[in-house]
Amino acid sequence: MERNATPSGNRVHIGVFGLRNAGKSSVMNAITGQNASIVSEIKGATTDPVSKAMELLPAGPVVITDTPGLDDEGPLGEERMRRALRVLDRTDVAVLVVDAAAGLAPEDRAFQQKAAEKGIALLTVYNKCDLHSAPALAENELAVSARTGEGIAALKERLAALARRQEGERKLLADLLAPGDMVVLVTPIDASAPKGRIILPQVQAIRDILDAHAMCTIAQPEELPAALAGLAAPPRLVVTDSQAFGRVKQIVPEAVPLTSFSILFARFKGVLETAVRGAAALERLRDGDRVLIAEGCTHHRQCEDIGTVKLPGWIRAHTGKTLEFAFTSGGEFPEALSGYSLVVHCGGCMLNEREMRARQQRAAGAGVPYTNYGTIIAYMNGILRRSLSPFPQATDWLEGANG
Repeated sequence: MERNATPSGNRVHIGVFGLRNAGKSSVMNAITGQNASIVSEIKGATTDPVSKAMELLPAGPVVITDTPGLDDEGPLGEERMRRALRVLDRTDVAVLVVDAAAGLAPEDRAFQQKAAEKGIALLTVYNKCDLHSAPALAENELAVSARTGEGIAALKERLAALARRQEGERKLLADLLAPGDMVVLVTPIDASAPKGRIILPQVQAIRDILDAHAMCTIAQPEELPAALAGLAAPPRLVVTDSQAFGRVKQIVPEAVPLTSFSILFARFKGVLETAVRGAAALERLRDGDRVLIAEGCTHHRQCEDIGTVKLPGWIRAHTGKTLEFAFTSGGEFPEALSGYSLVVHCGGCMLNEREMRARQQRAAGAGVPYTNYGTIIAYMNGILRRSLSPFPQATDWLEGANG
């Protein structure tokens, strides 16, 4: 996979924030070297977050997002401000753009406090320094002019340095493998599978296996017995699409570690422990309870869609309860979760780690159990313990989640 094709979920996310007409869009355009955002003297020209994927050397691939003003007005303005602050959930490095002539406003200081509470690296950038002198600068402050380019190179260097610090060493599955290991990937092709390609989790798994100098073979569940029989030795690991757990567990010998793409991504995004502990909440569901099923991407729903069709059916069959289901996708995720009894999230391949953790923490703050597709499907198939066998640290997480 080329670096310019790095998935958004694997990129460091940089958010550009500030008051209307502080020059946020101009600063973003100066950083990207493109007219990614509309620049206008009219307040509130940026009405929705605008994102641009780019290479920020020496850090590598990043996503930069321009946001509406933190001082917007009126009912629409309030919604724009909510959308701006929602970007914080996926922001690894925040840039607060301040008009050098006006200095820090109360809204700017409130934003600085919010970023600090969320543990987000923050740079405060005083724009229009060609026209007005910036105040004495602290360590995390810079003076720039988006119009003349003054200070932009220094800003990009600071952003690259902060972005490199945000890049984690967590691997999807390469850390589970040694050079020469064989991995079998089970990828069902049904009506919900995209035409002519395989989905992102499978592509990323293949790349991670290659990075570990290991090997893989790919099969649908029907061909899995032949694939295993054709190997000279048992594979180091079998990874399946979660929806095929029921069939695959019958085929793969107990001695061979078995897990799913969704479980690997929950570990990769830092939410697997919570997902494991939340799976047992199935047993506490009662008639009339509401279950939220959330996906990080937006796609056309098919008749065999796992999120809106298969999962609700399996959960109803397992619990024997009359339940209500709600569904979200893409960037939408409820601010208030107190009305739900369980949140079931996809693996989150399209979301970065910070946003996945933010969603998990929002559920925790509302006291709502949180799990994910692969974990709950393994639980319902009675193989949660087996599906976690590749991860030694997971033993302690199984308390109260019998599988």
